[in-house]
Amino acid sequence: MASHSESSESTLRKRRVETKKTTTTHSDDNTPNNEEDTCKAKKQELVTLQTGTYWLTRIVLLRSIAFIYFIAFTVAYNQNKQLIGERGLLPCKDYLLSVKRYVGGKIDMSAFAYTPSILWFLDWTDMDANLDGIALVGMALSGFVLLTGTANMIIMAMLWVLYHSLVSVGQICQLLETGFLGIFLCPVWSLSQVPPRCPPSLISIWTFRWLIVRIMLGAGLIKIRGDRCWRDLTCMDYHYETQPVPNPMSYYMHQSPWWFHRFEVLSNHFIELIVPLFTFLGRRMCMVNGTLQIVFQVTLIVSGNLSFLNWLTIIPSLACFDDASLGFLFSSGRGAKQAVLNLQAEEAAGWTPKPTRGMLFRRVVNVALGVLIGYLSVPVVLNLLSSKQVMNTSFDPLRIVNTYGAFGSITKERTEVILQGTMNEDPKDPEAVWEEYQFLCKPGELTRRPCLISPYHYRLDWLMWFAAFQTYEQSEWVIHIAGRLLANDTSILSLMEYNPFQGRDNPRWVRGEHFKYRFTLPGSGPQGKWWVRKRIGAYFPAVDLVALRGYFKSRNWPHPDL
Repeated sequence: MASHSESSESTLRKRRVETKKTTTTHSDDNTPNNEEDTCKAKKQELVTLQTGTYWLTRIVLLRSIAFIYFIAFTVAYNQNKQLIGERGLLPCKDYLLSVKRYVGGKIDMSAFAYTPSILWFLDWTDMDANLDGIALVGMALSGFVLLTGTANMIIMAMLWVLYHSLVSVGQICQLLETGFLGIFLCPVWSLSQVPPRCPPSLISIWTFRWLIVRIMLGAGLIKIRGDRCWRDLTCMDYHYETQPVPNPMSYYMHQSPWWFHRFEVLSNHFIELIVPLFTFLGRRMCMVNGTLQIVFQVTLIVSGNLSFLNWLTIIPSLACFDDASLGFLFSSGRGAKQAVLNLQAEEAAGWTPKPTRGMLFRRVVNVALGVLIGYLSVPVVLNLLSSKQVMNTSFDPLRIVNTYGAFGSITKERTEVILQGTMNEDPKDPEAVWEEYQFLCKPGELTRRPCLISPYHYRLDWLMWFAAFQTYEQSEWVIHIAGRLLANDTSILSLMEYNPFQGRDNPRWVRGEHFKYRFTLPGSGPQGKWWVRKRIGAYFPAVDLVALRGYFKSRNWPHPDL
């Protein structure tokens, strides 16, 4: 009996071992047995984007920067010849020659440091071709990045250098800082949207966040320290009517009740002075800051033509969002979004590529970028804290880190310079018929609806807004325009909407008249009119080509009848 019992127990133990081996075998068959299988399993589990990565953010930022670059270079291509070309109102060749004389008569590093531009190294015999060439190359490169969503450091650096070359002789500089930061978002060579060995640097993302903080704090502080109307909450009573180039919504926004204008000013102070600090309060509050800043800029875009400045200000706000929050912008199951999901799954499975020398060097570059931006930010921060704050200024020659601000003071009345011409021989004849030129967008004809052009920019219209605050002696280029109009010069007329002497003899005289403009009240003004105006006086007296000959010669301007 004992022997039989022992035999039964032995058989049972063998069966248990065999059963255990079989179970283990089946279990092993259903469990990943290597890193590749583990990664595949993780990919199946990971169907939503994780927080804390910025692959998709980089694509959105690059496309946004490229969009603004494309607009800027398009504006340059269409208008630079007329404004700063060979026969422009303010020829850039004359400016470069004056810089050359100032630094000792040589084109060397001192000249380049004073005016960083590749124009120094080009042939000046055809400056119009140089300007067009820079703009066309910039349009091509930015168009490529915009369409593909891919870029590398070489392309972004080329865009920055090309635009810097134009800024140095007369463009908008805020794009320079944004464009410079965009260089460090990209891999050096690769044109992949999601290059696995070059993840977006958190330092690079924070440089954009730091930019939006400085832009908004600068704008808010200059208002509080500037015009009293920002403190007594009345600035918006005037802004829509007196801004550089109003649009149709400006007219209707101006008619808002007084309490709404007070609310607008309070909201402005909150968004510019308080909300930027949310950036430093964690992911959710940073996203709140980004959302509010974008909504704020869209409101400004809708209510006025402020060039591409508000569009440009949206860009650093986008850095407040990570892949998880921007995933809705991308198609699921393919493309960049799927590539990011795969990379996040690999990281979750612990399968990350071993750092190469290139990756380690890139980390050093990223740290160097952070140190550079921090160092260049010191005078900018001191300026923000100063009671004598200045806006839209740079403290370094390459304009990498700048101060910003807008509408520190608000004009309470809108004035316009209206250019008029006559065929009459005597400009003092009370019977003389004076006919008005119309610019492309700025107020002139009272029945013309305000234009809608943002993000495009008519630079001459903008300059005429500033000229109306000054005298013609302070804005001599206005007399340059008058001389060109006397000759029916096609280049300057291409920047205008209406020439009353089109197809006729040239005008004998041109003059500038100064008017005060106001929006009409809906239903109470003359039918069909957006504006009413009242003459202030002469802006500059009637001039003809004979009288201007000496004036043009003294300023080295080509006489328009030549």
